[in-house]
Amino acid sequence: MEKLVEQFSIGLFFWMLVIFVLLIFLLKKFAWKPILDAVNDREEGIKNALLSAENAKREMLNLKSDNEKLLAEARLERDLMMKDAREIREKMVNDAKTEAQLAGEKMISQAKAAIESEKNAAMAELKAQVSSLSLNIAEKVLKDELSNKESQTRLIEKMLGDVKLN
Repeated sequence: MEKLVEQFSIGLFFWMLVIFVLLIFLLKKFAWKPILDAVNDREEGIKNALLSAENAKREMLNLKSDNEKLLAEARLERDLMMKDAREIREKMVNDAKTEAQLAGEKMISQAKAAIESEKNAAMAELKAQVSSLSLNIAEKVLKDELSNKESQTRLIEKMLGDVKLN
């Protein structure tokens, strides 16, 4: 360091100072401003990117909450549709049961009516056959009874005895 102090020259110092000031002036005029502008632009770009990222994050949160709302609404609507479908199914089953029960009761009543009419027809036919047989038997008995004169006389006396005179 002593060597530098011994070799110190004011002229050299002056010219170095002038060149240094000129260099700073030139750097300020041509390099400093573009460098600062680039740094400021970069800083502004980073701020904008951060704001955009923040806005995108907020928008994603909003979309997520909207999606959750839509999903909840869809689930609610699905549940309502399932409930309606169950109610419709139960109503259809109950209606089918009621209709089947009514049809069964109608068939039973028709069968009872058919049985009753068949029974009445069979009874009428049976009565007709019984009366026909009774007439045939009575006719044969009467023929036998009336073929004999003595039997006829007894029958007439018996009938006259049964008749009451006023």
